[in-house]
Amino acid sequence: MAFAGTNISLSQPDITQKLTERIEDLKQKIAAWGKRIRRFTERSRRFNQNRVFQSDQKRLYKSLERPKVCGAGQGLDQVDIIAFWRGLWSESVNHSEGPWMEVVASQGASVKPMDPITISPEDMAEAVRRATNWKSPGLDGLQHYWLKGFIVCHAVLARQFQEALNQKSLPSLFTTGITHLVLKDQDTQETQTRANTAPSRVYPSYIRH
Repeated sequence: MAFAGTNISLSQPDITQKLTERIEDLKQKIAAWGKRIRRFTERSRRFNQNRVFQSDQKRLYKSLERPKVCGAGQGLDQVDIIAFWRGLWSESVNHSEGPWMEVVASQGASVKPMDPITISPEDMAEAVRRATNWKSPGLDGLQHYWLKGFIVCHAVLARQFQEALNQKSLPSLFTTGITHLVLKDQDTQETQTRANTAPSRVYPSYIRH
């Protein structure tokens, strides 16, 4: 079977050498086909994930979950976690601006201010219309699917954004998110530590658009 389609006969005197060469040739062909199959499988997987990401991100994230990894190992103490990340995000820092800020300010002095912006409920409806339905919500728990259907919310959100523009400050509701610790190391045997966890902060869905 190995010599099918060739002019090699088993009665030839150098059959052993030819058999070895034939085996190596077949091994290389098998390896090449294996690489092509793996490349095709990986490309197909990425293509399908990108397509699902465009239509239903919630389903993609659910398909990526690994129950054996999530929650594996000994968890960190909650007090220790809160103290660590609060020390990074909650403490005020005094930044010293360099002379380049004066250069930028002088360059921007001649820039004409923008015309006043008026945000209408129609603008809010158009913004959420293009948004993905099941993107992870923030503190309010509202996903785009519900914002699209609850038309009465559009006028309220438009008024809040307009007030934020006029007062030049955003309310804390718009800028406060939920922080989740995400495992970076997928080894189920390794204990969870701050070194192999990363914070992922989720903000209200409408503020991202």
